Amino acid sequence: MARGYNSQGNHYSNPGGTNSNSSSYHYSNSNGSYYYANDNGSTYYNSGSGYSRYTTSSGNVRESF
Repeated sequence: MARGYNSQGNHYSNPGGTNSNSSSYHYSNSNGSYYYANDNGSTYYNSGSGYSRYTTSSGNVRESF
């Protein structure tokens, strides 16, 4: 597992979650937001302040405000 901080001060890990392989990753950002890219091609973003977006592996987007 690789973990660290990028030049913007955001924490990352790869693999990014449970039962994950090397194609997944997770960012915890310094502004309170976080982002997951999953093995199946789906992604999840949460702003940390009420907005979230889930994109399925087929490209369908679900947003919550």
